[in-house]
Amino acid sequence: MEVFKVKGCIEIIGVNPYLPLPDHILEGILAQAGKTRGAIPVCGVLEGRKYTQTLVRFRGQWRFYINTAMLKKSPQRVGEEIMLTIQYDPEERTIAMHPRLEQALGEHPAARQVFEGLSASRKKEIVRYISNLKSELSVEKNVTRAINFLCGESRFVGRDKP
Repeated sequence: MEVFKVKGCIEIIGVNPYLPLPDHILEGILAQAGKTRGAIPVCGVLEGRKYTQTLVRFRGQWRFYINTAMLKKSPQRVGEEIMLTIQYDPEERTIAMHPRLEQALGEHPAARQVFEGLSASRKKEIVRYISNLKSELSVEKNVTRAINFLCGESRFVGRDKP
């Protein structure tokens, strides 16, 4: 995979800092990915630290968002010039569903049906949230919250009822 070097100023949309990518770099990454739609996984080095990120299209433009894990205080650094390397990342990033969530969805067909009807990104958000929890108590509590959310009874991970 070709590694591209990028130099540019951090911009912001809403509360999200991002770096616009030059067209020739974006075209190279999209060609490597073999697609021009959906999320494009990328990786590279920013300020000497490796990162993994996803290029996403928002309001008609591809954006390389820079979160605070990648660059400390990134929202306060708008206008700052940075340098990084970026390349398409072909590594699989699928997150396995926690067995307790899988079991709960099996026990609640209505919740399973709503879950299957969610966008891929919303499903991934729920799976990732629960899969990254550390304690079994947290898993149990949040699986219950997720099922209640899917059944239209409450909010979950900052989202309104589906």
